[in-house]
Amino acid sequence: MIAENVKKINELVTAACLRSGREPSSVAILAVSKTFSSSWIREAAEAGIRDFGENYVQEFLKKYRELQDLTLRWHFVGHLQTNKVKSVINILHLIHSVDSLRLGEEISKRAVAVNRMADILVEVNTSGEPSKFGVPPEETADLIKALLRLPHLRVRGLMTIGPLNVEMPRVRQAFRTLRELRDESLKEGFVGEEFRELSMGMSSDFEIAIEEGATIIRLGTAIFGPRRTKNVKENLEVQHETYSA
Repeated sequence: MIAENVKKINELVTAACLRSGREPSSVAILAVSKTFSSSWIREAAEAGIRDFGENYVQEFLKKYRELQDLTLRWHFVGHLQTNKVKSVINILHLIHSVDSLRLGEEISKRAVAVNRMADILVEVNTSGEPSKFGVPPEETADLIKALLRLPHLRVRGLMTIGPLNVEMPRVRQAFRTLRELRDESLKEGFVGEEFRELSMGMSSDFEIAIEEGATIIRLGTAIFGPRRTKNVKENLEVQHETYSA
């Protein structure tokens, strides 16, 4: 099932890129694997997926230990608490959810301690929904500038979650806002060419996200099927569920 899903997703990604004049290779598929077992991740890896995103530190560390024989790139897409940064700083490829200077300072501090560069994205609340994390669009530039001053921190772009259960034009506008924020930052010159990533689009709206410039799409259900939630609260930290893909 997973291999068939990945094949279909690749076809849809290619079609969306062709519609918008982009190369399919410009879009990375990130499998959001929270609540799915390591065996499911192995199956997705066999189907060609190399990037996996997790929301909960305890669950992520367990899977990381179980899958060290595979060459995977791990992303953190949930709300990362400052007291958990130390546990994951040395093994994450990209942190998608930085929405405060305080969190950035902690990531910088821990990155300095292990002598590595930490790659992050600034999370922006482009929908204005109070249930979502993220810095308001009008405060994004100031946060980026503050983060750029921190050592061992590399700001690679922006992330957002589109509004849920609304008409597609509103979803498209949320993604367009993120792209415009990135482009304005590049135009003003306070970020460099490494500031290019747009992490946006989930299972229900990733084609629109690609049309609006997404470079990373975060897919859970589209790859793994309906999410298993039965025992989540028994062994994971309690976190907001607004990051379901």
